[in-house]
Amino acid sequence: MSKAVVTVVGKDKPGIIAGVANTLADHNINILDVSQTIMSDIFTMSMLINLEELEGQFNVLQDDLNKLGADLGVTIHTQREEIFDAMRRV
Repeated sequence: MSKAVVTVVGKDKPGIIAGVANTLADHNINILDVSQTIMSDIFTMSMLINLEELEGQFNVLQDDLNKLGADLGVTIHTQREEIFDAMRRV
């Protein structure tokens, strides 16, 4: 199974989770696991997503999430699971 990790960090405000979830759904992506917390007024979230049914290219997904992040005033990073596996072997 091809997976990726999405991380979101920024000032808390309504619509962050909905925006990310809707963008992922637009690309036919299933969320496998999610963890989120608010520290003071800083929102942080990590998601593990399944890329098996991804509609389109991975870089298009990254671009859409980056645009969403800019619109919401948060930073969104998306990395394939293989990157984490490779870093662990170093």
